[in-house]
Amino acid sequence: MIVHLVDGTYELFRYFLSPAAAFDRSAPEELRAVRGVVGSILGMLEGGATHVGVATDHVIESFRNALWPQYKTGEGMDPLLYGQFQPLEDALSALGVVVWAMVDFEADDALAAGAAMAAADTRVEQVVVCTPDKDLAQCVRGGRVVQLDRRTRELRDESGVEQKFGVAPASIPDWLALVGDSADGYPGLPGWGARSAATVLGRYRHLEHIPKLATEWDVSVRGALRLATTFAEQRERALLFRELATLRTDAPIGVDVDALRWTGPRAEFAAWSARLGAPALHERAVALAAARVRA
Repeated sequence: MIVHLVDGTYELFRYFLSPAAAFDRSAPEELRAVRGVVGSILGMLEGGATHVGVATDHVIESFRNALWPQYKTGEGMDPLLYGQFQPLEDALSALGVVVWAMVDFEADDALAAGAAMAAADTRVEQVVVCTPDKDLAQCVRGGRVVQLDRRTRELRDESGVEQKFGVAPASIPDWLALVGDSADGYPGLPGWGARSAATVLGRYRHLEHIPKLATEWDVSVRGALRLATTFAEQRERALLFRELATLRTDAPIGVDVDALRWTGPRAEFAAWSARLGAPALHERAVALAAARVRA
């Protein structure tokens, strides 16, 4: 079996910002992004997906905000977007899809935990983590756990991660600690860029293995003395940023692979489809469930 794990927060943002959604008047404005995501997940099921889990940031803040006060929050988020998280979770649950609505942790943590759980099941052929987020690249393992950008259709295995970032998946948190992640609200270290971080970590893999002095580096990096000085001065901050970037595979998801198997919509999905201005969604879901029973 193939397990699909979807970043529901990203999908909601994607459909909220979609020009096509802005001109769609068939769904209530306060639910247009929800309808887009629900229709997309149903399309994934119609395309053959059998085991699906969707993670959302039910509360934008997480335990990371206590570690770094500048970490991302819901401040400045369009209320029209923020108000669609709960309806999305409810509508997807009505569709019969497992939803991880995260509060103390983040959606990315749930995806990491789900990937680890699914990969540990010998019946699973492949785990497809559906998100373009850089931090989820740390979950990729060979060709067994891969990352998919559903918008561009780019599928990235372990060699793809190394080609894109210059480091192996296990070094992604270290790489992010050095270069920063503006989307999550931490800046990285001054002077460190994607190329210099990849070069150094390509040799040393993790922050604690980087020699303190540039003269001890077994790599050639432009501005090595300045980078080494900055790293030595801000090493503790780098380690903190790595902690922020490291996804928690112990996030409470509370299910096994069998629970991710889609068996059809719940009774309340008919009402949700009508509320979304798309009664056909319910008809499609019912027809798909019936077809799978016959098969």
